[in-house]
Amino acid sequence: MRSVFARSTLAVLLAQSISLPLVVFSQQPAHIETRPRRATPLEPSQTKTPGVEAWKAPAAHTTISLSDSLSVPASQVEPTIRVALATDARSGMISTSGKLMNSSGSSSTFIALNIAKVRVEPRLLSPITSLNAQETYKIKIEGVASRAEAEQKAREVRESFEEGSQIAYDAESSAWGLIIEKYSQAEADELAGRLNEAGFDATLLRPVSKKVAQVDEQSSPNGARGNLRLVARSSTPSREVVGIGSGSESLFRSSSPVLFASEDERVAPVRYNNRAYRGRLEVFANPRGTLTVVNVIGIEDYVRGVVANELSPGGYPALEALKAQAIAARTYALRNRGQFMAQGFDLLPTTRSQVYKGLASEHPLSSRAVEETRGIVATYNGEAINALYTSTCGGRTENAENIFNQYVPYLRSRECSLETQNSLASFTLQSTRDLPDLREERNVPLARETALLTLQHFPLSRNKPSDSWLSDDAPVNEVRSWLASVARLSRQLAPVVTETVNLPGPFATALIAAMFGESRADTLLNTADVEYFLAIRDAADVPMNNRADVAALVKDGFLSVHPDATLRPREPLSRARALHAIARMVEARGLFQLQKGTARPAAPGTLVLRSARGKDQSLKVSPDAFLFRQIADAVYPVRSVVLVGGEPVLFHVGATGEVDYLEVRPAPNGAAAERFSPFTHWSTELSLSQVQGRLGRAARGVGPITDIRVSSRGPSRRVIDLEIVGTNGAAHVRGGRIRSALGLREQLFVIERQYDEGGRVVGFKFSGRGWGHGVGMCQVGAYGLARQGWNHEQILQAYYTGIELKRLY
Repeated sequence: MRSVFARSTLAVLLAQSISLPLVVFSQQPAHIETRPRRATPLEPSQTKTPGVEAWKAPAAHTTISLSDSLSVPASQVEPTIRVALATDARSGMISTSGKLMNSSGSSSTFIALNIAKVRVEPRLLSPITSLNAQETYKIKIEGVASRAEAEQKAREVRESFEEGSQIAYDAESSAWGLIIEKYSQAEADELAGRLNEAGFDATLLRPVSKKVAQVDEQSSPNGARGNLRLVARSSTPSREVVGIGSGSESLFRSSSPVLFASEDERVAPVRYNNRAYRGRLEVFANPRGTLTVVNVIGIEDYVRGVVANELSPGGYPALEALKAQAIAARTYALRNRGQFMAQGFDLLPTTRSQVYKGLASEHPLSSRAVEETRGIVATYNGEAINALYTSTCGGRTENAENIFNQYVPYLRSRECSLETQNSLASFTLQSTRDLPDLREERNVPLARETALLTLQHFPLSRNKPSDSWLSDDAPVNEVRSWLASVARLSRQLAPVVTETVNLPGPFATALIAAMFGESRADTLLNTADVEYFLAIRDAADVPMNNRADVAALVKDGFLSVHPDATLRPREPLSRARALHAIARMVEARGLFQLQKGTARPAAPGTLVLRSARGKDQSLKVSPDAFLFRQIADAVYPVRSVVLVGGEPVLFHVGATGEVDYLEVRPAPNGAAAERFSPFTHWSTELSLSQVQGRLGRAARGVGPITDIRVSSRGPSRRVIDLEIVGTNGAAHVRGGRIRSALGLREQLFVIERQYDEGGRVVGFKFSGRGWGHGVGMCQVGAYGLARQGWNHEQILQAYYTGIELKRLY
């Protein structure tokens, strides 16, 4: 069930009668991440890394009772969390599009206010009202079913008794009512009697002193309020919260925390500085004389506002990855609740804890992930884990002790990919077509070119080209039929050819005529141009009436020359040279009708293309399609290709609507699960003076820095020990300090030194992978694994070693 404050009708405490002095609470320290996150001190373990001082156990750690399996019904009330939206505000605006409500003291009765906006500011504490100040007596009229009925009752009381009243809501009984204040017990008794006689259910409440900054020591046996345990007391607060209405009208003053909420959270949530939040907002003056604004909210609603910001459902729309993120965020929050207890809240809304932006940032897909994992947390040995996660792990995560100096059994180095031989099977497209029988390197391009010509119905006498077939002289009848096919594609008349059409000169003239319908070269090249471009050893042997055409094809690279820089005009062209010239020219004119795209991860038998409009396009791949893959600088025929996403592809769609030709270049980010991140690869250059400025504090006494060296790497290959060499000696920076000291995205990097003319180091280039501390779950990697078919439980168990998922409530 949900706690009272998370119901649809909530309240605002404008002036609590239970006042608290400034208090000091025990607090566990926090590890500060520069970006992104997310690390706090890790829990101690019985196993320790030799020579490394173990961290102290968090003072506020609470063991969470968990059910034994996910099928067990929820047995606990959903916890609440206190998130500090601001810790040093000079002022703030609390508002709602509906009406604010307030609750006084420890009562569960909430008073409806006729305002929708309050500006809060910290002020010096007002003088304390005398303890003999006049007391007020409250009369409560109960048994009203709705606000509308309460408003009608208020009109009846005003008309019949000439008494004003406040509309109230009792959270415990879920009933509405009215509150009337009187300054005399006699008047209160007399009015209550008249109300009851008239049929109103009126009750006289205990008197409340009208004074400010008084401490109710009876709020709990040990002087605690709520779930905060007082450790020490200081003097009476010197600051208070002042609420200001329209203009400069002062609505209230309170040295106690003031709580705000909307009358109907679903329709009109409460807002802080125009940003909407679920739950309620608590404002109090802190010891620094500024305001702390806390969102008091149920853990599930909090996680809704975290998941959408920690793993964007727009950029990474995989439900199972978002479920994994929801469980990690929920577990982290529960494990670290009370981290900032001494300051009056649990967590921050930044990467120091978890990024939280409230109701306005929620997304339907991430909210669904939260709903479908409600109450589920990750556990190790029966307790919630410290579920650290990192944005982009660079292909491998790291052992916790190498970053945070503490061994944690479930935070071990893991590969960010499927760890099986068939890990890429689901992304593989296969073809039944036989591969060409080619062994000679010079014929490698012909495999691609003959495939493209075959798709355009060129009459090739071999379905499976071989080296010997390609090296044979091209027969005249084959050349004639090929040129006719060129004319058909270019919508020209087939050229009239002689029996010498397989010689280089006549072939060049006929090919240009088939492509363009006339000999363009003789028009566009003058005599000097022809002699200039025909820079071959046997140029004199080229017939005069073919020289311009041959020069044009040689110039554009369509007609290849022999390794000795000769054309051998008097010898017939081989099939390889003739087909190469035809294919190159046809492709240059765009007549192969090839299409370009960027692949998404492949589905079985399907090419999925990324669209600029955000909607993927799926194309069926023919079972006997021509498949090619780029290896180094060449393209080779293959029986299968792997598309993990991000690969540039060239493809042809046949008459049946299926892809019958697919050419793939490898994705630049490789095949790791986190390859979808823009930070999979990065590089940063720092001058020697920049390195000196960044590392000088970490390496005092070494003098001017002359070099930096990697002394040790962890199992993920992250730098875990960096040696700093100076003119006066050397020093070391270890663990997670390396990344923050250098100001880099990650510490998974290699170093390339830059030298001046004298051979002295003047700078460094850091080429690295990833973003974050690299420990725990890789967020973008979780998305990659989800795209490979893994569910949220498999994803979490891939990154957190030996954990179990259990339901808390």
